[in-house]
Amino acid sequence: MGAAQQVAQRFTELYGAAPEGIWAAPGRVNLIGEHTDYNDGFVMPFALPHQAVAAVSRRDDGVLRLHSDDIEGGVAELRLDALAPGSDSDWTAYPAGVVWALREAGHAITGADVHLSSTVPTGAGLSSSAALEVVIALALGDLYDLGLQRWQLARLCQRAENVYVGAPTGIMDQTASACCEQGHALFLDTRDLSQQQIPFDLAAEGLRLLVVDTQVKHAHSGGEYGKRRAGCEKGAALLGVDALRDIPYDGLDAALERLGDEEEVRRLVRHVVTEDERVERVVGLLRAGDTRAIGPVLTEGHASLRDDFRISCAELDLVVDTALTSGALGARMTGGGFGGSAIVLTEATEVDTLTKAIEEAFAAARFTAPRVFEAVPSPGARRLV
Repeated sequence: MGAAQQVAQRFTELYGAAPEGIWAAPGRVNLIGEHTDYNDGFVMPFALPHQAVAAVSRRDDGVLRLHSDDIEGGVAELRLDALAPGSDSDWTAYPAGVVWALREAGHAITGADVHLSSTVPTGAGLSSSAALEVVIALALGDLYDLGLQRWQLARLCQRAENVYVGAPTGIMDQTASACCEQGHALFLDTRDLSQQQIPFDLAAEGLRLLVVDTQVKHAHSGGEYGKRRAGCEKGAALLGVDALRDIPYDGLDAALERLGDEEEVRRLVRHVVTEDERVERVVGLLRAGDTRAIGPVLTEGHASLRDDFRISCAELDLVVDTALTSGALGARMTGGGFGGSAIVLTEATEVDTLTKAIEEAFAAARFTAPRVFEAVPSPGARRLV
């Protein structure tokens, strides 16, 4: 039985009738462009085959009922007129926040029954929360015939996470889940939300991209992420620009000099400006068909996240160092940091060797065994049934 059938069957058991439809939205891996999205910069995610699947039906009585296969407990029942930012600290805040955001935007949502099941690892930096938000937004957009564009759905989901949940995330995760295409990476300008689908067919070139989930959990609503964002905003204010995106790469040294003894801000600014340049370099290399050459750029990105943004951890650094000494083309941490996952670009013939080396390094360091899997550029959110 497929995922859609399983979710539909469970929905029927829970609510006593078949769902009106079934939708899916994927998690994502960010190839390059970390912590640039809330600085109006460039990012380059692609969708994973791991996805959140939702069976949904409409209600007309102002009630939202939510259930997840992945969370212990029964059906949660919420009143739409009681939904408010900060009112929910449970997992239900993510789907409820989307309903709140849709209603705040003037859409007449009158209720829903929802059953969810997700294969996106939580706390691994692979956007499990964005997948959950986007699948709800797409389902309700379809059922209530809201006529929303994918970028509009992503904006509403970001507002749900920022305002309702209270996590200061940028727009990348939701846009990736909503808009990515199979076999492509999404080159996204987070200022104007313009998108370009860049071919990224690793298998055709004898390459693989591994995701190494360190099993170190991170949470975006934690304080360190917010501190980095506030530091970036302080840097933009001190430099007199709307966002760090506006500092040109060839003007970085002059900008850093103007920041004087603001050492922490200088580090954050240096990372964001150089990371935007790395995204543009990767886009150019992929367009030129030189995929192997992106490896060193990925590794540069890790050094910047580790040394300037200071959001790596011992487990992430061990993945990167072990992969590089074992023959990988490039490696870096991906996601918000302080745990989560790293990515490793490798020849297809070296996957087993690299996986074994990383697992052995973790065992020697007495870290929790990592989870290693292949990242295949997959479709974005879509209706299944």
